[in-house]
Amino acid sequence: MSRYNAKAVETKWQSVWTERQAFRAKADPSRPKYYVLEMFPYPSGRIHMGHVRNYTLGDVVARYKRARGFNVLHPMGWDAFGLPAENAAQEKKVHPAAWTYDNIANMRAELQRMGLSLDWSRELATCHPGYYKHQQKLFLDFLKAGLIYRRESFVNWDPVDQTVLANEQVIDGRGWRSGAVVERRKLSQWFLKITAYADDLLQALNGLDRWPERVRLMQQNWIGKSEGARFSFALKNRADRIEVYSTRPDTLFGASFVAISADHPLAAEAAKTDPKLAAFIEECRQTGTAEAELEKAEKKGYRIPLDAIHPFDAAWTLPVYVANFVLMEYGTGAIFGCPGHDQRDLDFARKYDLPVKAVVAPKGQSSLEIGAEAFTDTDNTAAINSDFMNGLDVAAAKRAAIARLEELKAGEGTVTFRLRDWGVSRQRYWGCPIPVVHCDACGIVPVPEKDLPVQLPDDVTFDRPGNPLDHHPTWKHVNCPSCGKPARRETDTCDTFVDSSWYFARFCSPRADEPMVKAEVDYWLPVDQYIGGIEHAILHLLYSRFFTRALRDTGHVSLPSGEPFAGLFTQGMVCHETYKDASGAWLMPSEVKRDGGNVVHIRTNEPVTVGRTEKMSKSKKNVIDPGLIIDTYGADTARWFMLSDSPPERDLEWSESGVEGAWRFTQRLWRLVSEPKGRIAGKAAPTPAEFSGAALELRRALHKTIAAMTGDLEQFHFNKAVARIHEFTNLLEATKGDDDAVAWARREALETLAKLIGPMVPHLAEEIWQALGHDGLLLEQPWPVADADLVRDDTVTVAVQVSGKLRATIEVERDMDKTALEKLALANDNVQRAIDGKPVRKVVIVPNRIVNVVV
Repeated sequence: MSRYNAKAVETKWQSVWTERQAFRAKADPSRPKYYVLEMFPYPSGRIHMGHVRNYTLGDVVARYKRARGFNVLHPMGWDAFGLPAENAAQEKKVHPAAWTYDNIANMRAELQRMGLSLDWSRELATCHPGYYKHQQKLFLDFLKAGLIYRRESFVNWDPVDQTVLANEQVIDGRGWRSGAVVERRKLSQWFLKITAYADDLLQALNGLDRWPERVRLMQQNWIGKSEGARFSFALKNRADRIEVYSTRPDTLFGASFVAISADHPLAAEAAKTDPKLAAFIEECRQTGTAEAELEKAEKKGYRIPLDAIHPFDAAWTLPVYVANFVLMEYGTGAIFGCPGHDQRDLDFARKYDLPVKAVVAPKGQSSLEIGAEAFTDTDNTAAINSDFMNGLDVAAAKRAAIARLEELKAGEGTVTFRLRDWGVSRQRYWGCPIPVVHCDACGIVPVPEKDLPVQLPDDVTFDRPGNPLDHHPTWKHVNCPSCGKPARRETDTCDTFVDSSWYFARFCSPRADEPMVKAEVDYWLPVDQYIGGIEHAILHLLYSRFFTRALRDTGHVSLPSGEPFAGLFTQGMVCHETYKDASGAWLMPSEVKRDGGNVVHIRTNEPVTVGRTEKMSKSKKNVIDPGLIIDTYGADTARWFMLSDSPPERDLEWSESGVEGAWRFTQRLWRLVSEPKGRIAGKAAPTPAEFSGAALELRRALHKTIAAMTGDLEQFHFNKAVARIHEFTNLLEATKGDDDAVAWARREALETLAKLIGPMVPHLAEEIWQALGHDGLLLEQPWPVADADLVRDDTVTVAVQVSGKLRATIEVERDMDKTALEKLALANDNVQRAIDGKPVRKVVIVPNRIVNVVV
């Protein structure tokens, strides 16, 4: 048996592709472009199976589109700033830059072993001054355009890592990395004005028809457009008022309290003379600002000596509470509580013995008892106990309430968004420095463009908590660019989400002396196919969508739609069984073996507990080393398994037997040319005048496979494409005969098969192409085109109905004469039995599909 030597072959073809710069892209307006991009990785040091799957999917698309004649851009870079590097600096006593660049080198080498068709000449790392210099330029442009501003804000503060955390980085009230209980602090922060585009970001989702519906829905919910009323409660015996916003002004007659944030000015005023309130406010600040955390927390309040006057009834007053679930950052920092129709308000009302009144009920009911659960239905309901709104459905009652508020000059109807401006300040070293200077005389002064980049100092220490830039002896001290007096640099750095919000645009001209060359970025953008995990469905994608709009409006790109990614595909996770030893410690798959029906420790032979199949993770040790798989089986085997086992949008379960099966199939493909089971025509053999029998059958199967696989790859049905290759290989191996027609058809089949598998197992495909006698690269060959005459069957199956009910199916010649088809259908025994001697009133024929006999 001729064994395919994957290691030698893959090294050979990777060297050839590199030497010929086969994947280097260049803008060419005369050619249609196709920009394929996978979400770039964080350089943790090792690639994992999730990377293998993600980049294999993207590479299949890139190679397929290149074969289809597109000018393909397929770059790679590194999302290289962030806390892990600083944590490593503290733990391993190594500089974050050294740790990061070593990891990049390791991961680059591992990715290159996969044979990915990447344009490495465009490689970038967000931690390189050559990248963040241009990010700083964009920051200044956005600042000038009013898209960046600075204000005081309450933030999630990690007291151990001593940095601000995004809401998503707070898990069960604790910092995602340190595990410390998160506090709420008020700090001066930099914000990107994403809310300026809120409505556009929402409306444009309708045009993203090549995005998964669930991702669009997640974005829609995050942006959270709502219509309601902004109005105010007058305060008894005071001139000031409490302003609230509500999406349910129709429930105002069910109000039983007003609640304000612990950070509301009225709360601060009351706390000056009330030590217990001051202590309660401090307790509230021990929680973060994440909505999910507040939902889980026990609802607590503190009654303050204020009474709010109901806007519809001057004689009706409501108690005012400071509540731990109301935030200044959301809405107005105050709410009114309607316990009958909001579960949070109901829990609060029961706790503090406040009235609970139903003001909405199913249509036809004039009363409703509220028990342990609030009545939150809005369909087929009507207002009750609500004066002028009684009997109105929810929508009509809202309109009536708003009209009355406006008439009383107490409020107005308004549209709001759940979306908040994006806070980008982070109190850490390993990030892009914010390019401004703080001057006592001039205020905030932008760093002049000629002085960019504001570069991170190398001589920092991590021997004490906090931001090393804050305690650097010299870096932060600088003269004001405006007045020349002593000033200080901004020591906050940018959230790493900023780095990843425009990298796809930098790839278009990665070595330019400006953030992007307009002609280049206008040619390549938008990204035609973006591929990555569902975990980035909200923030990264939303921030990138904001960034492209800001880039457009500051003159960096044209991009009329403002959308960075025309197509989005979210791949499933790679999963594996989990294992534990007798002590409950997690074990790696390499530490266990199967002994009959049991799983035991490979070294001790002690029984191992097999747990659930879960996403591969270091914490549960159910990881497979891609390097070991490539060493053992080759990159093409790993790629083939990733594509074959399940639809790419679903989770994939890694199995050793599956990988071995993929390896055996690559060997089988190689034997088709190394040990052919029949004669293969020479490369220059003339096309036979006629094909019949086995040759015609083989050609028909081949061209049907071409047509079907082309559709599969266009639709990301890669597992179906793999199945078609298996099916066609079976037929090819079974084809008998050595006459000229069969030999010619066999060569056509093998050459075409090489082209079809090229995007999936590129090294093996190149080797087969060369073995068939070709000097040029398979990579340079066009995608095969199916012959329509060979794809189309000579016969079709036609359904025969009698008065609309299926009675028979018949195999007939395609495009058969209607008269002949009618006779054949009426002659069928089953049809005759169904007619049962009744007169035939008419026969309706849909060519090649249906004959309907009407009796």
